[in-house]
Amino acid sequence: MILGDDLVQRVVVYIDGFNLYYGLREKKWQRYYWLNIHSLSEKLLSPRQELIRVRYFTARIVNSPKDPEKIKRQDAYIEALEMLPGVSVHFGKFSPRKRTCFTCGARWNTYEEKMTDVNIAVEMLSDAQDNRFDTAIIVSGDSDLVGPIRAVRKRYPQKQLAVAFPPRKRCKPTSKELRKYASYNFRIGSKKLLNSQLPEHITKPNGYILSRPSKWR
Repeated sequence: MILGDDLVQRVVVYIDGFNLYYGLREKKWQRYYWLNIHSLSEKLLSPRQELIRVRYFTARIVNSPKDPEKIKRQDAYIEALEMLPGVSVHFGKFSPRKRTCFTCGARWNTYEEKMTDVNIAVEMLSDAQDNRFDTAIIVSGDSDLVGPIRAVRKRYPQKQLAVAFPPRKRCKPTSKELRKYASYNFRIGSKKLLNSQLPEHITKPNGYILSRPSKWR
């Protein structure tokens, strides 16, 4: 698309759902969980950039005896996201994992989210190969994405890859690696989150109403 004498850059945004969630949780910003990721993505753009697609990466959480409503909250949020235009949701999985206390030797079962970084890499490389974007914005602070970012920039040097860091109390050391290899980077502030919230109630085509969970207020 041409605007004046300059080309408008096509942008695809890749959101690491759990990385964003944990950043918000660390800041105690539960009030921003009911997030309209399409609206947020538009606010991440620079002048002469056009949002083409938003890809959201997550995994279905497992049941938590301490919080039995947790799955329902995630289900409602994912259903709300799937109604947004230009948004696609990509799923990884939670895998069981045994942990051991190095002090007392106690062992317990837990779950670990898998495949998000792989899924982001696959979709980003595929989109680059199919020339679906001029700029990719990756919303994550996960240094596992350094490899895919380097690969895309090396193979497609004309494309820009930006990193939008989720909010956190402090910058992690791994953020330096992402800054080093990204075309540019920035941190998402509270104003963009506040102004990118979904409506309190969303009516689906079948009449079912999705509502912001009470814990997310």
